[in-house]
Amino acid sequence: MKVELEAEKCVASGQCVLAAMDVFDQDDDGIAILLDEQPAAEHLDGVREAVAICPAAAIRLVDQ
Repeated sequence: MKVELEAEKCVASGQCVLAAMDVFDQDDDGIAILLDEQPAAEHLDGVREAVAICPAAAIRLVDQ
């Protein structure tokens, strides 16, 4: 699975970081940063949660 982040859509809510801190971080303005485009299986539940709760719908999880 691959994570895609559209940073230009991000509204800096930080929900993705709370859901999957090993996969996402925030820059100084609060905009999401993708740390791991292809996270390990143990992080996928957190990524799925981040996708579901992102208020800007800026995150996608896609099959490769």
